[in-house]
Amino acid sequence: MMNERLKLAFEGEMRVGYERSTQGDRVSGFRHFERAHVLGQRHTVAHVRSHWAMLGIGWANRDAREVLGQIARMPAALLFSRVWVPVGNTGGANVSAFKPMPIPSDLAALMDETSAS
Repeated sequence: MMNERLKLAFEGEMRVGYERSTQGDRVSGFRHFERAHVLGQRHTVAHVRSHWAMLGIGWANRDAREVLGQIARMPAALLFSRVWVPVGNTGGANVSAFKPMPIPSDLAALMDETSAS
């Protein structure tokens, strides 16, 4: 189960991502979905939701690589979120699904704080 503070941060990133996307700023929206992905990747439902949102941006942009990448990542998120994830991976099709990545400092502080409680 996702800690309440982590859940609020995840939902906030998702909300801003959708707001920016519907305002026509899909680049910023996608960045917020990536941040949500980092926060939620160890929690199955949140993990899949972040990929679903990225799929929506890929679809809106008519970006076949992103659409196919997200379609492939969603079943993996369903199966592996609780077992293994590449920590910090932003989840977009522009990076390997297996590559660990640095976590932005503000997200790392939140994740450290919520894992300690």
